[in-house]
Amino acid sequence: MVAFTTRAGGGRPVVRVGGYAPVGAYAAIGDGRTVALVAADGSIDWLPLPTLAQAGAFAALLDAEQGGRCRLAPEGEYLVERRYLEATNVLETTFTTAAGVLRVCDTLTMRESGTLPWVELVRVVECLSGNATVRWSVEPRFGFGGEETTFVEIGGRPVALGRRLRLAVLAWDLGRPTRSTKAVSGAAALEQGDRGVLACVATDAEPVPYPPRAELEARVATTAGLWRRWAGEVEYEGRWRDAVVRSALALRLLVYAPSGALAAAATSALPERIGGERNFDYRFAWVRDASFALDALSRLGFRDQVHASLSWLLEVTAATHPRLQPFYGLDGGVPRSVRTLGFDGYRGSRPVRIGNSASGQLQLGNFGDLFDTVWQYVRHGNVLDPATGVRLAEIGSFVCEVWENEDSGLWELDRHAHYTISKIGCWVALRRAAALAGKGQIADDGVERWLETSERIRDFVETRCWSDAKRSYTFYAGEEALDCAVLLASGTGFADPRGERMCATIDAICDELAAPKPILYRYSGMEGKEGCFLACSFWMVEALARAGRLDGARTWMDELVELANDVGLYSEEIDPSTHELLGNFPQALTHLSLVRAAFAVADAEPSNEKGAQTR
Repeated sequence: MVAFTTRAGGGRPVVRVGGYAPVGAYAAIGDGRTVALVAADGSIDWLPLPTLAQAGAFAALLDAEQGGRCRLAPEGEYLVERRYLEATNVLETTFTTAAGVLRVCDTLTMRESGTLPWVELVRVVECLSGNATVRWSVEPRFGFGGEETTFVEIGGRPVALGRRLRLAVLAWDLGRPTRSTKAVSGAAALEQGDRGVLACVATDAEPVPYPPRAELEARVATTAGLWRRWAGEVEYEGRWRDAVVRSALALRLLVYAPSGALAAAATSALPERIGGERNFDYRFAWVRDASFALDALSRLGFRDQVHASLSWLLEVTAATHPRLQPFYGLDGGVPRSVRTLGFDGYRGSRPVRIGNSASGQLQLGNFGDLFDTVWQYVRHGNVLDPATGVRLAEIGSFVCEVWENEDSGLWELDRHAHYTISKIGCWVALRRAAALAGKGQIADDGVERWLETSERIRDFVETRCWSDAKRSYTFYAGEEALDCAVLLASGTGFADPRGERMCATIDAICDELAAPKPILYRYSGMEGKEGCFLACSFWMVEALARAGRLDGARTWMDELVELANDVGLYSEEIDPSTHELLGNFPQALTHLSLVRAAFAVADAEPSNEKGAQTR
């Protein structure tokens, strides 16, 4: 049996079901272009190459038999304790066997100037005490297994060849590499003080470099230093600093360095329910996430990243002006295609989708996300260029034309309706447009119409999206169902966060959607159909803090921080009974929402009122 140490201490079994590790048993490493997931048992089961948006060379996460992986672990049974080196995305895993202790340091390396011309995975193995036999294998399956992968020897080193990809396997003091038709593998008996290195160096239709061992180990140290330097700039000193810093580092892993785009997650097709069909690709940049990201990154102190991400967003949305796509490719393209792989899927969860069918949906809330993103940028002392100002004014006028339409909503549903949060998003767009015009940032000839239309939207929401019976804003007009997304209204200016209606909505959502607290279903009727959406719980913390219910907000936040996995990462959803992490991982929106919630509590604390109602 393999076990790993939990955040609370002590061992917990890591049981692979049908060859699949629990989602929470993974840690993520990255280099600004791609992300690898390392399981607690030493298997790297996910690594798209050469970038995050492309096919997985290691994708055992989605097919335990055919997906490919890179294994490295001691023989026999062992216990595992792991951590990120302090304030880094460099993973350290300690394996304790009956005879000895091994430590493995896993890194996707970088250089001082940023990303390397190639992708470089480095695994450094040390025997800390006693002795142990370590076994390793590199089993790439290029093109999600759709390309023929051949293994050859070039210059005395084994190299895996795909249609375009080349992956060299370099090993020192880990036994002589053995090449077969499907893998390169090796084994070595290590004694205390012995140290070995395994590296995978990948290129895309280019020559393959063979960096010397000393250079690889030096880059591991350089990479750790780069992460520490970046994390040291985090401007938050509250009670959840460790969780906030880890969330910031997780978000940095998801930033695609060549463009500044923020991927929604590092993975594709991980299910919202084991065996379920809602298995989508999240390796795209959502407009919704951009609004959260710029707010969070600004508060954290990363102004350069804010500028890069906003510039990217404005550039890609110009291609679909005045309409907005729900998301865009990390390279700035407009994704259209969805294909299904012949993979078994994570624990039998099929179909395995590459691409996302939400492309092309009308999501009216995105207009509010875009304008709120720009407003935050300007509010922090920046200015827009004239061409952007003209284009935003045109989008504001377009919102006046389309706000009365039904849409797919924030949750990207096939059922079109007048979703409350979508209407509030349109209100936000028009009010922010008017405010930007007032600051001379965008053309002001539409202000009167924007303000008049925003009042019509407010009237629509207050009359048709409010339930006297539930004492709550509802999921959509004319219905009694509830939706956690309306909690976001407390931070937009649409609703008084301490007002009667917002406070009543908080209570209604706690009563109807908690499963139980601190986790919430997204909206009414989802019990038993999927896990609970973790970002919703952090939205509740934010709403409670804004409502002055600080004791309740702190309690929820303390409990939510404990739901992260052993290295502080969150997925999209969580099983309400077992607290097993579900869905794509690590999830940007969850970590963004954690950061915003932490700052919301910090902002509210100086004005905490005695006797504030808690929940």
